[in-house]
Amino acid sequence: MDAVQAIVLGIVQGLTEFLPVSSTAHLRIVPAFFGWDDPGAAFTAVVQLGTMAAVLVYFRRDLWNIASAWVRSVLARERAPQDPDARLGWYIILGTIPIAILGLAFKDQIEDEFRTLELVGSALILFSFVMLWAEAVSKRDRDLSQLTRRDGFLIGCAQALALVPGVSRSGATISAGLFLNFDRTTAARYSFLLSVPAVVLSGLFELRHVGEGGGASAGATALATLLAFVVGYLSIAFLLRYLVRHSIGVFAAYRIAVGILVLTLAAADVIS
Repeated sequence: MDAVQAIVLGIVQGLTEFLPVSSTAHLRIVPAFFGWDDPGAAFTAVVQLGTMAAVLVYFRRDLWNIASAWVRSVLARERAPQDPDARLGWYIILGTIPIAILGLAFKDQIEDEFRTLELVGSALILFSFVMLWAEAVSKRDRDLSQLTRRDGFLIGCAQALALVPGVSRSGATISAGLFLNFDRTTAARYSFLLSVPAVVLSGLFELRHVGEGGGASAGATALATLLAFVVGYLSIAFLLRYLVRHSIGVFAAYRIAVGILVLTLAAADVIS
């Protein structure tokens, strides 16, 4: 991977990590369109650390309040914390368990079998209809203060679906939030907070593979990660503002169009 490829893929990661269009799918599709080698699951996971840094910076006050309240509740041995930030900390931990278990259980498939263009294109199309369904049935009358243990676990289960490239972690968690009748901004905000432990653990776990087997070098990965941080920060700000007045329908339409294009070109052996 040269510098140009690293720059392009870093920008792609930053743009697509938080939008419900699947960054993993785009990091598989864009190289295929340009005739580049697949950067691999390790590159994808590590570059996501750049966008996670964007979450840490953007939500630094929220995360500090959640972490400090959670620690206080643990030290006080509170079985049912009254502080909403402490409860939110427990819900984020609970919601991370499904993706951690399934990620380890299907590690080999995620790194190889799940990265076919046919699966990516199909997942982009099929999950778009789930997103549209969530938009159609949601009452959008709940906010973050009403989040329960059950909500945290169910949204965490939805997050685990994103182990399949093309589903989209933010798309799955925002859709789950809408199904549970949270407003769009709340669903997106919790989606970003929930992503922190899952993506950090995934990126750190894959660090050992960077530069192996002819994949992306450490330098290219670092450049892409830096760009993913900058562009990702801007993407968070954009999406939170956008969802105040707009639905996620436009992203579903985009996903369907890209999915059809990928399946058509892959079937014709134009991309591989």
